[in-house]
Amino acid sequence: MPSIKRTKFKLSPEQLLEMFYWLKLIRAFDERLSILVKQGKVRSGVYTGIGQEAIIVGTGFGLRKDDYICPLHRDLGSFLMKGVEPGVMMSQMFAKTTGLSKGRDSALHSGVSDLGIFGNTSMLGANLPVAAGLALTYKMEHTDNVVVAYFGEGASNVGDFHEALNFAGVQRLPIIFVCENNQYAYSVPIEKSMAIDDVADRAESYGFDGVAINGNDVLAVYQSTQGALARARSGEGPTLIECKTYRWHGHSEHDKAFYRTNEELAMWKSRDPIPTFTTYLKGLHVLSDQQEQDIVERVAKVIDEAVEFAMSAPDPKPEDAVTDLYA
Repeated sequence: MPSIKRTKFKLSPEQLLEMFYWLKLIRAFDERLSILVKQGKVRSGVYTGIGQEAIIVGTGFGLRKDDYICPLHRDLGSFLMKGVEPGVMMSQMFAKTTGLSKGRDSALHSGVSDLGIFGNTSMLGANLPVAAGLALTYKMEHTDNVVVAYFGEGASNVGDFHEALNFAGVQRLPIIFVCENNQYAYSVPIEKSMAIDDVADRAESYGFDGVAINGNDVLAVYQSTQGALARARSGEGPTLIECKTYRWHGHSEHDKAFYRTNEELAMWKSRDPIPTFTTYLKGLHVLSDQQEQDIVERVAKVIDEAVEFAMSAPDPKPEDAVTDLYA
């Protein structure tokens, strides 16, 4: 099997600062949700991706509107990057009429076809065959659009994962499979569910490239994704990118995560993707202290306005539950 070609995709200072903004915004959005759910103000299940932001920013940065994403329950930031307004996203968590599904469902199952966002199901991994179907559509229509499908390392042990990768490999589909390997499938550590070290190794058996990278390095994720996008757009088929990372909170906000140690959490917190990127940008003299403060204040304003918008929005009416139905 040919090895992945290494190409350096350069970013301008403006793009690097935009990337920094997205990291800070997505972190702030999840942190505010974590507080709001403890205050009993959120009506949705909350599965934060705090600690995993580099994966969403690195894979989502530079995607086209016509590219489709198939996010996980922990990927609220991907909705924001794809074009969903923060106030609308927050409204979804508050089950308000201004949310994506007008108060019918949590953020976990909502999608926006106009923005290229496929709504996930609770059966994690079940979205992968659908993602392959979306990619097949692009191939049949002879476009160069790409599907980015996210999943966890736990989902790589279910049949849907293997069926999707096999089909994508045979058909040479324009799809990128992104594994968010955060070390735990709910409470099950990776060594209890897999006899291999890297999920990326599984791609080879389906005839395409897989690579395992540092999922806390936003630039490493970006570079790998750009290479995979270029191959997919040119008809070279799928790629599996495994991003090694860690979620700081439990599986959900009601999970106290007693199954892991404080030492393990502290070790991974020392690898926080945001301070690492901040140090890099300041070393390049791309980010000044004043610019950092400006971005922090801008993010805080966006989050405050999103919460205010959601809390002041009207609740859905009971009779509206039977509208917008197919049958």
